[in-house]
Amino acid sequence: MSVGVLVPMLEVPPSPSTPGGSTSCADELRRSPRPSLAELKEIERLQEEAARCSLAQLAEPVLANALLKFDTNAFGQSFRDYNAHNVRYNTVMETYRLNHVNQTYDFVLRQEEKYTKLQNGSMTVWDACELLNGMVDESDPDLDEPQIEHLLQTAEAIRREFPDDEWFHLVGLIHDLGKILSHPRYGNEPQWAVVGDTFPVGCKHAPCIVHSHFFADNPDSQDERMSSEAGLYEPGCGLDKVHMSWGHDEYMYQVMKLNGCTLPPQAFFIIRYHSFYALHRENAYQHLLNDHDREMLTWLKRFNKFDLYSKSKTRVDVAELKPYYMGLINKYFPAVLKW
Repeated sequence: MSVGVLVPMLEVPPSPSTPGGSTSCADELRRSPRPSLAELKEIERLQEEAARCSLAQLAEPVLANALLKFDTNAFGQSFRDYNAHNVRYNTVMETYRLNHVNQTYDFVLRQEEKYTKLQNGSMTVWDACELLNGMVDESDPDLDEPQIEHLLQTAEAIRREFPDDEWFHLVGLIHDLGKILSHPRYGNEPQWAVVGDTFPVGCKHAPCIVHSHFFADNPDSQDERMSSEAGLYEPGCGLDKVHMSWGHDEYMYQVMKLNGCTLPPQAFFIIRYHSFYALHRENAYQHLLNDHDREMLTWLKRFNKFDLYSKSKTRVDVAELKPYYMGLINKYFPAVLKW
């Protein structure tokens, strides 16, 4: 099926009682009688009927319900559990090791100089979405689906909760497009230089950053100029004056800015810092923020729950959703972008 119909579960794993001795939902379901053969056939009939429905009517509530119900990632584990030993563990660990060792202040300056020239080529926003279809993020412990699925899951979940903020829907679609940097035609960068949580370079690394122990082998950690909380920056200078570890966030921000994208400031802030989990999840680096950053942070935190908790096996019909998002792309972006 191409649509994300949620199937009633017949087996429910053990679940502890809730505080005060009350019974959990899992307990209630476990005691419920299993569906009869006739009921199972009715479920199958409803699924087939749903598959024939227009996704324009079906997709939003399905994805919204899925977003509210998912407590685990695509591997059945807690979100952002970087110690979970699933099939991605070794890949994720090695990606973060390479990232933390090699993301130095000088490296970031070289990448900024290289990629803000926008000399990788030209293509449309939707072409960039499709280019990601064969990519799996090696830093992500929560998902092994092609990236275009995650983009549309995020966008549709936002659309359901914020139906009138069309710019926010588009942010959900485009937020990870900078990952094309790993594509052979658009940078061929190793994934440690494209994906993963971002963090300021040129100052002390916060211990709350994922796998922060790997920073011990980063040359900047031995540089006295960068060993203090503010490092090379002035307290309260604002994130716009801070160099972040290089990756898809900063690259896509620069692509938008240099191509004259007309999305509002909140969109630019979300794109630039959505992987900065040490800030919007752990509240680190507050000493670098200015008033504008604190105002924008509200929207960044709103976005994060959709970016994170929409990572699931719920599938979307790309062809059905394309016309709506093409309309938004045409409104806020030039027809063809330089990358």
